[in-house]
Amino acid sequence: MKVVVIGGGAAGFFGAITCAQQHPHCEVILLEKSNKVLAKVRISGGGRCNVTHACFHTGQLAKFYPRGSKTMLSTLQQFDAKDTVSWFESRGVKLKTEPDGRMFPVTDSSQTVIDCLWGEARRLGIDIKTSTGVASIKPLHMSDNEPTRFLLTLYNEEKIECDKVLIATGGNPNEAAYEWLTVGKHSLKSPVPSLFTFNTPASYLLDLSGVSVQQTIVKVAGTKLTQSGPLLITHWGFSGPAVLKLSAWGARELHELNYRFTLLINWLPEYNEETLRNDLLTYKQNNSKKLVATQALFNLPFRLWQRFTQRAEIGEQVRWADLPKKNMNKLIDLLSRGSFEVDGKSTFKEEFVTCGGVALENINWQTMESNVCKGLFYAGEVLDIDGVTGGFNFQNAWTTGYIAGKNIGIK
Repeated sequence: MKVVVIGGGAAGFFGAITCAQQHPHCEVILLEKSNKVLAKVRISGGGRCNVTHACFHTGQLAKFYPRGSKTMLSTLQQFDAKDTVSWFESRGVKLKTEPDGRMFPVTDSSQTVIDCLWGEARRLGIDIKTSTGVASIKPLHMSDNEPTRFLLTLYNEEKIECDKVLIATGGNPNEAAYEWLTVGKHSLKSPVPSLFTFNTPASYLLDLSGVSVQQTIVKVAGTKLTQSGPLLITHWGFSGPAVLKLSAWGARELHELNYRFTLLINWLPEYNEETLRNDLLTYKQNNSKKLVATQALFNLPFRLWQRFTQRAEIGEQVRWADLPKKNMNKLIDLLSRGSFEVDGKSTFKEEFVTCGGVALENINWQTMESNVCKGLFYAGEVLDIDGVTGGFNFQNAWTTGYIAGKNIGIK
């Protein structure tokens, strides 16, 4: 049986390796249109590769997927994060867990993961062809309205005939990129970007790039979109887990807003306006002779606190005893409900994730085979599944790639 895997990323490699390992009778060919494979693996996690997340309860892990959580609840029962760790460690790639739950190779190098996947593929005799793009897929030899073979036409007009096809071409925010992938009557969820940072060109914090706050609450004004977590100030706006989660869960809504909206930030999420006012008044009473601007409160970074006091028009020599009520009110508003105008987005660390793709109702989740066209399988981000940052998108690739590879070689 000849199996062709289209896409040389994490899902494609994992599907090809699983097929070749579990079905030795299969001839497995992997086609990648660019001149290098596993490109996203290489840049992930700042070049360290965030392999998965240390969340070993299937129900909890599935909650990290804004699109496809119910599907992942099903697929993770076949191959979960614990299976991922075992798979890599049994092949010499020992993983470590960081405080936030992300798991990386102990080498802190994505090359370790690439070498493992490449080595397994070579050991199993998988034929890897780079710079080999597929222009079209045509079902052949229809029997009872089901194809028994497929004809692939490459960019160079070369043709490959095969028995089964696994499509693992990854995400793409351009809808036209999916047209040739939806063989037959597959429906498509319109793709839009996910996991991006916010541009705030008019922000008074841009020159504080690199300053971070460990816990915040971020909201999109006029919507129900809200997330919490660490926030990072950048030279273009805001990043960090809180922003990335907000961009993921709000991917479609923010797209409809054309990435122009008001971002509200509570820099002190353990407080509301009333409790914050009470604490500041108590501090003012007990520290009346201290200067407001020279000592940061609430464990906020000093440069950020200083900027807030400047913004509240509190002079450097103003003591707490002399702080006017109007300036106190402005400081409270800045701390509890800071307002920033977002005008556009930026890709997160050269990585991109797509919300959208081949509709989930088209797929048999026990096998990853198409319900529309038998013999055609899908895996990875080409499907309408995406996770938040932290190793969840790679886990989707390993999980769906494994299930597809396990079933695609069955005669």
